[in-house]
Amino acid sequence: MTDRLLEELLTPALVLDLDRAEANIRLMAERVAGLDVALRPHIKAHKSCELAQMQVQAGAIGVTVATAREALAMARGGIQDVLVANQIVSQPAIALVTEVARIASVRVCVDDADNVHALGAAARESSVELGVLAEIDVGLGRGGVRSIDEVVPLARTIAGTPGLRFDGLFGYEGHCASDPDPVARAAEARRSMGVLATAVHACQAAGLEVAIVSAGATGTFETTGGVPEVTEVQAGSYVLMDAFHAPLVEGFDQAVIVLSTVVSSHGHLAVLDAGRKSIDVSLRPFAAPDPGSVVEFINEEHVGLRYDSAAPLGIGDRVSLVPGYVPTTVNLFGSYQVVRDGRVVDVWPVIARHGDP
Repeated sequence: MTDRLLEELLTPALVLDLDRAEANIRLMAERVAGLDVALRPHIKAHKSCELAQMQVQAGAIGVTVATAREALAMARGGIQDVLVANQIVSQPAIALVTEVARIASVRVCVDDADNVHALGAAARESSVELGVLAEIDVGLGRGGVRSIDEVVPLARTIAGTPGLRFDGLFGYEGHCASDPDPVARAAEARRSMGVLATAVHACQAAGLEVAIVSAGATGTFETTGGVPEVTEVQAGSYVLMDAFHAPLVEGFDQAVIVLSTVVSSHGHLAVLDAGRKSIDVSLRPFAAPDPGSVVEFINEEHVGLRYDSAAPLGIGDRVSLVPGYVPTTVNLFGSYQVVRDGRVVDVWPVIARHGDP
């Protein structure tokens, strides 16, 4: 049921403020328009076809995803250009990506020649073409070949494999994207993009066309987007924001909260009905607006708020919890309660969670 008051929601509930999300999407579109770069936002934070469509309508060239499930969900949701910023190696995952290629343009990242051959074989068997980006490690130490010398041979292997199309390079500067020092963050992002730029020039010198150079995050999009070799940035968490990303980039509002209810209140302590099963605790959430409280404990189904004096909350009061980290909070829910002007106007599914069919 939609068109109801927030007070009517069963808690805990994942609440999306549509006005704020729209404002965040417009602001990022404006900021990227000032750079010589395209926006391909990462949807792993919001996992919503509706929000992805809004981003594309605001000028994004497509979306970035983390998994084959997300890629298929985005394509089925009408997104026509999808980049999987990850290695797709298992046969079930490769099969999903070839299914995506039947209805949308899809690209994947690779850092291994055997994976290239497996992807090519699956593409040929399915009579589709997959775009491929060679990934280079620019400092994160996760995916990507570890040296410039490995990039050109990998790119040549991609370009020479029937069923695949070599589209360019990918490098993610995630190791510095959340550095609280903006000067250090920008300096390391530039250094990382220098590695990626060197890889671009090496491929070009070898006669390989590098159409796409993809990188960037919410905390580094302006620095990364200012590097001439980079063609697109993947900032994504800006749409919803959280306590983790808010200090990294100015101007974006908190667009999602976990709505909870006070179920017990004694002395200095108020206990809420939201816990580890409804909000990520890798970074502590906080109650907003409620500067006088401190999160004292988080259990499976409860959060305890401690006050210096008597808790100002009574049984049944509603509390908005700001997630410490929004991507893993969203993944705990099956849907958003979409709010405009204080009323629930729609319910949007959270798509492609791990374990979903």
